[in-house]
Amino acid sequence: MSFWQRLSRPWRHTPHGRVLRLSPPETLLLGFTLLCLIGGGLLRLPMAATVTLDWQEALFTATSAVTVTGLAVVDTSAFTPFGQVVLLALIQIGGLGFMTFGALTLLLLGARLPLQQQNLVREALGETSLGELSQLVRLVVAFAVLVEAVGAGLLALHWVPELGWSRGLWASLFHAVSAFNNAGFSLWHDSLTRDVGTPLVTLVVSSLFIVGGLGFVVISDIREKRHWGRFSMQTKIVLCATLAINLVAMAAMAALEWHNPATLGGLESLGDKLQAAWFQAVTPRTAGFNSVDTAAMSDASSLLTMLLMFIGGGASSTASGIKLTTFIVLLLVARAFLRGTQPTAYGRAIGEQTVMKAVAVALAGVALVFVTLLVLCITDGRLAFLDLAFESVSAFGTVGLSRGITNELSLPGQWMLMLTMLLGRVGPLSLGYFLATRRTRGMRYAEGHIQIG
Repeated sequence: MSFWQRLSRPWRHTPHGRVLRLSPPETLLLGFTLLCLIGGGLLRLPMAATVTLDWQEALFTATSAVTVTGLAVVDTSAFTPFGQVVLLALIQIGGLGFMTFGALTLLLLGARLPLQQQNLVREALGETSLGELSQLVRLVVAFAVLVEAVGAGLLALHWVPELGWSRGLWASLFHAVSAFNNAGFSLWHDSLTRDVGTPLVTLVVSSLFIVGGLGFVVISDIREKRHWGRFSMQTKIVLCATLAINLVAMAAMAALEWHNPATLGGLESLGDKLQAAWFQAVTPRTAGFNSVDTAAMSDASSLLTMLLMFIGGGASSTASGIKLTTFIVLLLVARAFLRGTQPTAYGRAIGEQTVMKAVAVALAGVALVFVTLLVLCITDGRLAFLDLAFESVSAFGTVGLSRGITNELSLPGQWMLMLTMLLGRVGPLSLGYFLATRRTRGMRYAEGHIQIG
């Protein structure tokens, strides 16, 4: 049954009553949308902020938090402790996935996870197998809480002496949760630029969002096998590609910004420059924090950042984008075509379905970014094209980095960004579900030939 048929007949009758006739991706999209509406309503309350927010500002902020993006039309420092708690809750739920929390609740109550719920959680985590799902859900939440607690404890070593116990502990917890979930929300209006030369802050925060961006399946594989030779091909690809891309991006960022007085060139010590280059190289992997002024970066650095934002992090992680594995598969396919061989990695062939899925996900990502940029050029053409393109890619990758134009966008432009953030978060999951569950028909057609290039 198609989506439009289900929309016209949304209810299905069962022995236990009526249930919505929705597929897992549609349920995920509905759940994220409801979370955005609930979060917007809470942030709209007078007790949530020191300034009066209209519905547009509240919904935009809530959508950015649920999709763990970090783009903001209102400074986070304008929110009261209540508003910041709401933001943190939206980030945590959006990062780990609301179905993960629902599954955990059933598991803690001792209930056996129903098959329909297993399908939903499987889709939220990017899994294609139902085996050991309950164990994976427990691992996801336990691992997230542990890493966030360790990160908050380390950050407290710096911020508690500076801000005092209450403010220091809260700032440490907020930034640890925001970093692990790749959200990019900061309590400071200038993000982490004040701590650009503080290794404890930059290294802990970057470690948190790198670990969060590896993917829970990779973390589970490392935990169970604990030996490189026994790791799955996906784990090996994600670990090696993460290290390689981060180091190459750091070298490129340092070369491009080393003499820019508004970014790295304005820092005094060699250590500060290297720290800033590292942080700005890894944060586009959907983290959204910045330790230098993003708007002051050169055009070349901005273009590099856009590429990194588009790639994103690992599959089934708190990060978004087209996913690191998709990008690597495309590179391997291109290399295999040029060599006239079959695409392989670590002694294993990459299946045709995996290749087709990577092409479809990448093309869908390009299409969404293009449509978003086209709409922004129509609604906000008065702004610089590079700034609009940067904003579009940032919204799709749910990164949160901006060249400072988010609150200058028109209302239609902000609504377009909200839609892009939502689709950027849920869209790849939905597309992956469709490609993983579709059924090929029995009829096969004769091959035709199309000239390429």
